Amino acid sequence: MSDSERSAGPPQASSHPPEGSAGVPAGRGADALAIDVKGLSKSFNGRKVVDNVDLQVRTGTIVGFLGPNGSGKTTSMRMLCGLLTPDGGEGRCLGLDFRRQQLELKRQVGYMTQKFGLYEDLSIRENLEFVARLFELEDRARVVDEALERLGLKTREKQLAGSLSGGWKQRLALAACLLHTPKLLLLDEPTAGVDPKARREFWDQIKQLAGEGITVLVSTHYMDEAERCDELVYIAYGKVLAHGTQEELIEQVKGAKNLEDVFVELIGQAKDNFDA
Repeated sequence: MSDSERSAGPPQASSHPPEGSAGVPAGRGADALAIDVKGLSKSFNGRKVVDNVDLQVRTGTIVGFLGPNGSGKTTSMRMLCGLLTPDGGEGRCLGLDFRRQQLELKRQVGYMTQKFGLYEDLSIRENLEFVARLFELEDRARVVDEALERLGLKTREKQLAGSLSGGWKQRLALAACLLHTPKLLLLDEPTAGVDPKARREFWDQIKQLAGEGITVLVSTHYMDEAERCDELVYIAYGKVLAHGTQEELIEQVKGAKNLEDVFVELIGQAKDNFDA
């Protein structure tokens, strides 16, 4: 069920903000962090895909992970949830050493891949029952029933996953992510190719989950989705360029009126630095 990584001014914000800055508001220390990693790095065939990334995410927040294709978002997520071994870096996710306690971490993290990763020749219910068995959940029938109800899938439970539209596949994938009641959700472009109504309903679910205390790191290319996040992290060429709230990022970039202006400027600067 895995997915692979697809192929000088104020905007150069710190990727690992000190307490009291955009990443960690004053008075909220490390005990309030769901993700706290430094120096995260990964190379493939000699090319650095993730380059010394520092990342802090506060518990119970929705953080948007933005950047062009191939910028390192998927690779970063896969390392954070224990599916990929980093070349460098240290830190904790949910209080666990993300390099040395991968098995424990996997049981507390829900990872939704960019590409639909469930079995298309199984029904909705059969897919959820399979995932429930993987996690060795008790009272699996009840857990699956609750997931079907929560995501509005009950009336379609016997429908084959392969026959679902993009929006319904998205609901099924999210239901599978939530079966084991994770504390952290890593969502990799979950609404790509989904119609606006399904995207809106999905984000309503994400807001509700965050309200219940679940931390969400979600990658997206949609600016309207970025605006719904509590904080934003922008990454390009494997490096974090900026981290803060929407208002803070707009204020940092001279002349910027909205997030699109911010990210056009950031990617332009990153490209100039990369080509230099």
